[in-house]
Amino acid sequence: MIVGFRRYCRSAVAIFFACLANAANICASPVIPGSPQEKPIAIQSATIHPVSSPAIENGMLLFADGKIVAVGTKLELPDDVQIVDGNGLHVYPGFINAGGQLGLVEIDAVRASVDDSETGELNSNVKAQVAFNPDSELIPVTRSNGVLVSLSVPTGRLIAGKSALMQLDGWTWEDMTVASPVGLHIYWPSLRPSRNWWAAKGSNANEPDRQLKTLRDFFQKAQRYCDSVPEDAEVTDVRLDAMREVFDQSVPLVVHADSVGEIRSAIAFCVEFKVRMILHGGMDAAFCAKLLKDHDVPVIVGSVHRLPSVRSDAFDSAYALPSRLQQAGVRYCIAGVGRFGASNLRNLPYHAGTAVAYGTDLDEAIRAVTLYPAEILGVNDRLGSLEEGKDATLFLCNGNPLDTNSAVEMAYVQGKKLNLISRHTELFRKYQIKYDQIKALKQDKP
Repeated sequence: MIVGFRRYCRSAVAIFFACLANAANICASPVIPGSPQEKPIAIQSATIHPVSSPAIENGMLLFADGKIVAVGTKLELPDDVQIVDGNGLHVYPGFINAGGQLGLVEIDAVRASVDDSETGELNSNVKAQVAFNPDSELIPVTRSNGVLVSLSVPTGRLIAGKSALMQLDGWTWEDMTVASPVGLHIYWPSLRPSRNWWAAKGSNANEPDRQLKTLRDFFQKAQRYCDSVPEDAEVTDVRLDAMREVFDQSVPLVVHADSVGEIRSAIAFCVEFKVRMILHGGMDAAFCAKLLKDHDVPVIVGSVHRLPSVRSDAFDSAYALPSRLQQAGVRYCIAGVGRFGASNLRNLPYHAGTAVAYGTDLDEAIRAVTLYPAEILGVNDRLGSLEEGKDATLFLCNGNPLDTNSAVEMAYVQGKKLNLISRHTELFRKYQIKYDQIKALKQDKP
């Protein structure tokens, strides 16, 4: 029995370390980060799309030390400049995805690769960037579609924590952090009637009321703490101390909510506690347009590719939401959050493309994934458009970047040229070779 138990223990330990090895393999990308820019680079003979101004045909863009130096048609170039021929290509600022768990989740079904939430309901002290995996296989896949910056958002039941805006190139999370904290994320209690009879009639019937009371009690306690405890004092409660940035309005409250009732409740809550608010999700945001405008609450449309939320909604209610918000004068941007989490954030351009098919102007849709998210997230002084002094975070593509037929041919993050290989491109190359060999074998046979 003792021998058998020892064999069992050895087998269990072997399986444990094998699982660890597999988890490491699925979470590590072999793509080498770009090298810092050593000399000025000029892209010429391309169509430049500054986004903040009309497109420039046969234009030039010069950047040095990771910053854009000039944009125009005839630029004075330094002697040591490196010329990039952009003939037939279009230059756009890097797309910004304003949501999702990129770097926090690798494979949803593999628990060892999921690190997007903490236990408990009140995690105001959580910082997403410290859990960000710079070696994620999903990063090269995502940026190969022009998405060069992404907001990494913690998840949870109520207060999930603070998000960080990450550029998709670098050796460490410190290298990749563009801005942090960007917002404190709250997943608003669902006020929709439950379709589950037991949930509606059972012990969970009063759950939204309990959550709202928990939230209000925490905010009141945090306000008293911040008013009474000096900022330079030794921290005695990290959760309460983390609320200072919210109350002084330097960090907004990002509320994840969809229904009219939830949106109205969240706005009333933010007005009560005098904090800035960003709405994330916002399926019914168009019905609250006046309220959102009156309180200057921008909307991060969490996904365009989603189903109607209730039976009475039109089939295209999600597809047309950006157009409806634009017509109502509500500030908004488009995120690519959807099923399967971080693995599908690469589809952000196609969310914007679907919005174009359902009433949004093409240039407006481009702004909704570049300049608008930069403005909403507070980084428009660095990102979102091709202007002098901004980061040289941009890409060159061979057509409309919202079209599935277009391809990104080159990309730069802060002037560093990216290697655009990924697991997808390597698998494509592998099976292309396989079928070429099969074809050759068939041709050789008599």
